[in-house]
Amino acid sequence: MSQRIIRVNELLQREISAILHENWRQSVVHITIVGVETGSDLRNATVYYSVIGDAAAESHAGTFLNRVKGQIRHQLGQRVILKYLPQLRFVIDRSIAEGVRIVQLLDDVAEQDAQREEKYKDNPENPS
Repeated sequence: MSQRIIRVNELLQREISAILHENWRQSVVHITIVGVETGSDLRNATVYYSVIGDAAAESHAGTFLNRVKGQIRHQLGQRVILKYLPQLRFVIDRSIAEGVRIVQLLDDVAEQDAQREEKYKDNPENPS
């Protein structure tokens, strides 16, 4: 990926987040724009977002973002000067939730190891 595409992605992420929080503060307080990936021709952009909350909050956020994406794109065009203003597609990014799940699994394994070690201290002849 070229340096220009990386800079455009970062700029779009920052501006989309600002637009959301300036215009729809109450509706998007639980939404975070975590990244943007534009195609090499800059005509399409995938906007990744995460949501604090349950599946209902995720569903509401997706519906909301798809409903206002035309307005977001219009305001983005006023803030960012590009030859082509990309079409926006919003996709939920579950990597944060997946990371939390993995950390929880690692914590569970560490706790089980500590319990086994404690058992072994109590009865060193039977390590099971």
